[in-house]
Amino acid sequence: MTLQEIAVLLAALALAAPLARFAGIAAVLGYLLAGVLIGPFGFGALFSATEVKEVLHVAEFGVVLLLFLIGLELRPKRLFAMRQAIFGLGTAQVVLTALAFAAIGVALGFRWTSSLFAGAALALSSTAFALQVLEENGELATRHGRLGFSVLLFQDLAAIPLIALAPFFAVSAASSIDSLDVTAFAKGLGTIAGVVVAGHYLLDYLLRLVALSRVKEAMTAAALLTVVGVTLIMQYAGLPASLGAFIAGALLAESSYRHQLEADIAPFEGLLLGMFFTAIGMSLNLGLLVSKPGLIVALTLALMLIKAVILYFLGRWQGLDASPARRLALALAQGGEFAFVLLSVGQTNKIFGKGIADLLAVVVTLSMAMTPLLLLLERRLFPKSTDNLKAFDALPDRDAHVVIAGFGRFGQIIARVLRAKGIAFTALDISAEQIEFVRKFGSKAFFGDASRPEILEAAQIDKARAFVLAIDDIEASMRTAEHVKERYPHVPIYARARNRTHAHRLLDLGVAGLQRETFLSSLELTRQLMTGLGYSDRVALRTVQTFRTHDERRLIEDYKLASDVEKLQEKARSDSLRLEKLFQEDAAEEAKAMAVSTEPRIDGKGRDTKSSV
Repeated sequence: MTLQEIAVLLAALALAAPLARFAGIAAVLGYLLAGVLIGPFGFGALFSATEVKEVLHVAEFGVVLLLFLIGLELRPKRLFAMRQAIFGLGTAQVVLTALAFAAIGVALGFRWTSSLFAGAALALSSTAFALQVLEENGELATRHGRLGFSVLLFQDLAAIPLIALAPFFAVSAASSIDSLDVTAFAKGLGTIAGVVVAGHYLLDYLLRLVALSRVKEAMTAAALLTVVGVTLIMQYAGLPASLGAFIAGALLAESSYRHQLEADIAPFEGLLLGMFFTAIGMSLNLGLLVSKPGLIVALTLALMLIKAVILYFLGRWQGLDASPARRLALALAQGGEFAFVLLSVGQTNKIFGKGIADLLAVVVTLSMAMTPLLLLLERRLFPKSTDNLKAFDALPDRDAHVVIAGFGRFGQIIARVLRAKGIAFTALDISAEQIEFVRKFGSKAFFGDASRPEILEAAQIDKARAFVLAIDDIEASMRTAEHVKERYPHVPIYARARNRTHAHRLLDLGVAGLQRETFLSSLELTRQLMTGLGYSDRVALRTVQTFRTHDERRLIEDYKLASDVEKLQEKARSDSLRLEKLFQEDAAEEAKAMAVSTEPRIDGKGRDTKSSV
């Protein structure tokens, strides 16, 4: 590409999203339209078909980065909390939609293997497209938005084995074992296993070494190198780059550098995804639209109608009202970016021909373009229905109450005490599943993300007597604490700290009323352990009290040295010695007290008062 063409592409990326926002349409649609205008089939024809392929090849790295970020979000706790929606609703949507499209393909005379593979490709929606549309409309935090995210997450997971199993579809289609390279398949599995093992033991360690340099650019380069390096290894083994990025992200999901990686990669991901959608618009074959307009429009409407109907009824099955279920269905009714990948893989493996792949690619692109328009039309036709799409439940009108953010184990114990004492409170939790679960046992909480300002405002935190911060996620906890301290300084905060680092960050904000979540329970168990080992109740209680006083003082002292690791390490060693000395002094005092208590006491008549008892 020439410098002039690069300038045109950057201009399209810079102008497409703002103009789309000004026109009231989704930014993704703006990128698609910009691509159509500057592409070889557009009015300007500024790019040739070969150059469009080059742009698309580079822009596909945006999808790779998207898969890496999705992998980063797959923490075991989050997967477990969303397991029903991801693996229940997600599985049902992909299987039912794929079978419906496969049945249509077989009825039209295509092989069942080709029809099933194409149906699976069309069953996948656009993660980047749907999430961006939902976020722009303020629906991502609603219940149907979270169900949509769960479905999209399962689709992304399902795309990985579909890509890997493409040779099996080719084998069945050709009715010959020659199409399957067993050696290549074994090589792919071995590569995946090697990346998982090496990444588990090396990635976090290597990132720690880079972080010690405290050079921001080095951390950004390391983040990108992680993605590129793993995807190169995957491509060398004949596996898709997206699979490598996903695995790399999943391996770092529990890393202490996860948030830093996400912050470093997000800008590149956003820019390259914009370029990806622009390239899709540039590659749209308007010639097919001109030569076969009726067929393409009919296929596009059939694709969106079938997916929408299945999603609508699945949404109702999950307990959504008609309006949210309709929004869910329309938001995910389009084809997705993985459809382009799977269609390309299917063509490469000769599951179907180039003509079918090109035709379905145009249908998928057109379905993407229609999604924001259909959502806008739905808003115009059903204006009152959008009133039910709040990102939180209807909250009670209260005064002089307590707001509890996070209704897990920690928040529930506080709520039970407040309820028993007759103190009014409003409890919020981001998990709809958790809300339903606690309601079955008589507890009442409201669905809402307390880190969002409008939800705290709806909970009338300005009238609250106190704010209890019991959110499990550290970053969400910090965002919430920052907002409350800034906007509602008169409301005292009582915070749950996950660990010492979290406690130090809360102290940075001036949150004094905090408690580490396992600290007191650990001390109580230690007291029970000591009595079980034969120590008296008094000795066990004094020991844990001494430790508590020492550790709480040390927490504040460590906070002053939090930025100096070497001094912290030195202080930890000296504090350990100081604690041993405190325990030795306590033991000496206890022994002295015992000696005094057992010493015989003689009254005025010469009698031993101890022996008279």
